Amino acid sequence: MPLLARLLGVDELRAGAALDRLVDVALLDETAYGRYTPHDLVRDFARETAAADADDADDTDGMVDDEDDMDVVEEALLWYAESARRTLLAILPEGLDRADRLRGVESRLTRPGRRGTTRAHRHTPPPSPDAAFSLDAAFAWGDAELANIVALAERHGGAHELLPVLVRCLFPYLQRRGRLTELAVLGALALDAARHEGDSAAEAQALNDLAGMHFMSGRSREALALNDRALALWRDLGLVSCVRRGLNNRGLLLEGLGHHEESAETLRQSLALAADLADPLSEAITLSHLGNLYEHTDARAAIDHHERSLAIGEALGHAIVRQSAHCNIGYAHLTLGEPAAALAHFEESLRIHGEYEDWHGESQARLGLVRALRGLARAQDATRECAGLLERAEHRGDTHTTGLARHQRGLLLRDEGRAEEAYEQWRAALDALDGTDSKVADELRTLLPTG
Repeated sequence: MPLLARLLGVDELRAGAALDRLVDVALLDETAYGRYTPHDLVRDFARETAAADADDADDTDGMVDDEDDMDVVEEALLWYAESARRTLLAILPEGLDRADRLRGVESRLTRPGRRGTTRAHRHTPPPSPDAAFSLDAAFAWGDAELANIVALAERHGGAHELLPVLVRCLFPYLQRRGRLTELAVLGALALDAARHEGDSAAEAQALNDLAGMHFMSGRSREALALNDRALALWRDLGLVSCVRRGLNNRGLLLEGLGHHEESAETLRQSLALAADLADPLSEAITLSHLGNLYEHTDARAAIDHHERSLAIGEALGHAIVRQSAHCNIGYAHLTLGEPAAALAHFEESLRIHGEYEDWHGESQARLGLVRALRGLARAQDATRECAGLLERAEHRGDTHTTGLARHQRGLLLRDEGRAEEAYEQWRAALDALDGTDSKVADELRTLLPTG
């Protein structure tokens, strides 16, 4: 309803009254409070009418109709971009990461001549600035509008300068919610639009976001290639904080791919830049990645790095850093063969998650929780937690986490002597992990019978 009011140039009360009248005459259904959808016949008629109008426009060069259609698309993209910016401000805490993501956004949203171009705004003044979203409201808005955003972007946004702005602002929501399928679609369209505009900074951000999507999907090689292209652009642009982030991501990806020496050197470069920028949050994140790296050779040293990261996170009051640190300490204890100590940290990580949603962090902690419970021979608890993780992953369409959860489910079934059921889970896991760089896929091939 707010978007319709914006497009019509009226207040939300009048827009709501008009929609209610359409509900009364059975042209619309109110599927939820303030959410409307047309009946199938009405939708089909609207599509036929739009197609007929397009044919008429082709016969008359389409000058007026095309201009009016683009006005509506522009206004819709502008409203979505403005609202996505509000979600970003609610979800991302203050710091260089937020400042970098917002760089250039305001100038795009308020470019001279942008507001007041639609037919509605020729007669109606622009709305007053929107109030800030709360965190819950930001996630609720994203949940309600994401399908509409994807449909609008796929149909009209691929070459529009506002799309990269919309997607870069929406990324924190997409990442935290684990909406990888939608992120893949929107990220690719944003990259195309940025290149169409010749905007190197927007291109670098789109490459960075697509790299994040591939990392969360278990495709670290693709993520590294995209991240390196973004890093080269950040260096050309001279944006030191973005270069630091690119190095940090590169070190993380190299560690996951087994390139440990190169990872260590890259992360040390990132840590040095964090010190130059006097940015303790960036330092905490890089210390966390160094801890993951040291876990391969010295899990006690890994815990030390994670505890240093945790101390910074506690000083800053940063939930994600605290959540990640506890999760990583848990995995280091698993490496040391200490499932009881690991369990406490995974439980604390999930407790913190209750304060601040982050699907990637949650899924890693829940996976570690299952492993710790299995290590303690608490099979019933492990099975319950594994089923919950699997349900959450499948709901989000996260095939990577689905595969990891099915791997653990198979191990639990094998421990119960249910070999055939375990094989079934492992085959499904291997299918889910196909095309990823997950080392679990290699393990699954050894677990499954040959022939």
